[in-house]
Amino acid sequence: MSFTITVGESKTTYEKKIRLLELLEEKDRYQYIAARVNNVVRDLNYEVYYDAEVEFLTLKDHDANKTYEASLRFLVAMAFHNLYPDLKIRFSYDVSRSVKINLLDPKAKSDTAMLIRLNHELDRLVKADYPLVRKVVSNAEAAEIYKERGYEDKMAILKYRPEKTVHLYECDGYVDYMYSHLVPSTGYIKKYKIRLYSPGFLIQYPRSETVGEIPEFEDAPTFNRVLKESHDWAKIVGADTVAGINETIEKAGPIEFINLCEARHNRMLCELGQLIQDDREDIRLICVAGPSSSGKTTFANRLRIELMSRGIRPIRISIDDYYKSKDQCPVDENGNPDLESIEALDIDLFNQNMLDLINGEEVELPRFDFGRGGRVAGRRLKIEEGEPIIIEGIHALNDRLTVSIPKHNKFKIFISPQAQINLDDHNPLSITDLRLIRRLVRDKKFRNASAEETLGMWPSVRKGEFKWIYSTQEGSDYVYNSMLSYELPVMRKYAMPLLAEIDKESPYHPVATRLLRMLKFFVDMDDDWVPSNSLMREFIGGSCYADV
Repeated sequence: MSFTITVGESKTTYEKKIRLLELLEEKDRYQYIAARVNNVVRDLNYEVYYDAEVEFLTLKDHDANKTYEASLRFLVAMAFHNLYPDLKIRFSYDVSRSVKINLLDPKAKSDTAMLIRLNHELDRLVKADYPLVRKVVSNAEAAEIYKERGYEDKMAILKYRPEKTVHLYECDGYVDYMYSHLVPSTGYIKKYKIRLYSPGFLIQYPRSETVGEIPEFEDAPTFNRVLKESHDWAKIVGADTVAGINETIEKAGPIEFINLCEARHNRMLCELGQLIQDDREDIRLICVAGPSSSGKTTFANRLRIELMSRGIRPIRISIDDYYKSKDQCPVDENGNPDLESIEALDIDLFNQNMLDLINGEEVELPRFDFGRGGRVAGRRLKIEEGEPIIIEGIHALNDRLTVSIPKHNKFKIFISPQAQINLDDHNPLSITDLRLIRRLVRDKKFRNASAEETLGMWPSVRKGEFKWIYSTQEGSDYVYNSMLSYELPVMRKYAMPLLAEIDKESPYHPVATRLLRMLKFFVDMDDDWVPSNSLMREFIGGSCYADV
């Protein structure tokens, strides 16, 4: 039976199934990483046997970028296995949009000699261009392979796998499972940089948001410290892996696990309260910022209560009320109002209002009327001595927004979920995907927005975060990790139906598939015991701050 394959403007009829690689000319082979076949992401060894529209993907495409990164992790794990067969490593996401190689043996030292040997072995594997062969085995067969090779981490998560088969990849005798499609052979993995970053190494790789190039390295010691603290805490409570989270819920029960995670948030709030109390004579402006779906609103409310318990009575002012009308906003590259830009705010008015309030003057604040699309007169306000102002928003830590306020009068708080969770040693979960799931659930719950609408806005949101938010983390006085280790088991039942509704023809189907692939490994957890003041309630509903 014949079928037609469409690639761009070209249509060709075939009589027997054909691999995607065979559709490419030899000279173009290595520039493509994966393909969309009828909008489903496939590896290049996939065989087509039906009418299909095929789009080949380069490193400029987000989906291809995911395939490349997983393939690079496979290659690095293989290189370590070849060089140090008894040394186990764990990958995690780290500073400068890179992947960290953690050495799990405390006696092993990451040094220049190890880096040189690793680079030589990687060069050898790339030049050898070994094929990566995909093999389908039953879960029972996978368990035997894992046991034989000492993959205890993969065995732990295997029992939570809903499917009955596993898609392993084999390369020159090395076997691994990366929860992703991989490139056809090691010769595809030519772009990467590995540097010492004690303890361990960092792998930099091409990113779609940098048009398929490796970003310039930017160290972020504050971010790195928070990630380490997050992992240390997760390891203590057995929540550094998906299997560990599931087992904790099954053994200790949801109530204990929820309270354990909430206690950590309470402790951080207490630390923050003490820091502000110790400097209460100088601190007049408390600035809270972070990327989308970090939980800024609930956090600001809880911080206010914490400070009130210490005799400090802060007031909250919304930066959103200082937005300019759309016709006064800057425009993006598509000619649309760029609401992520700091220039979309009336910076001069905000500075003047904050300075006047701090100086004890009465101020008429603006209020943004979304119905009219512009500002109207708001409340009149005068603050007393010792009453700090809490502001929260994506630009709250940008000094341009508060340039008139002396530095010693500002206390800057960066908030974001900094997760360090792995499916297994070679497969970390994405911090960004965690926030995206939060936003999907929240947008449906409170804005009746479909998953497609949220996914459609996400690239623009991410672009604004890279431009305006992440760089402010390093200048903050405190980083609040809003991650709750129980949240993905809770989010699972809300997010999975939304993602499953996305049609295969949708441009967002590949993203939905990736998120579903992650969520399916978590056990389901009831949210009845999630406190009403929990940050989690900002996304699933039932918050006691809903009307505050």
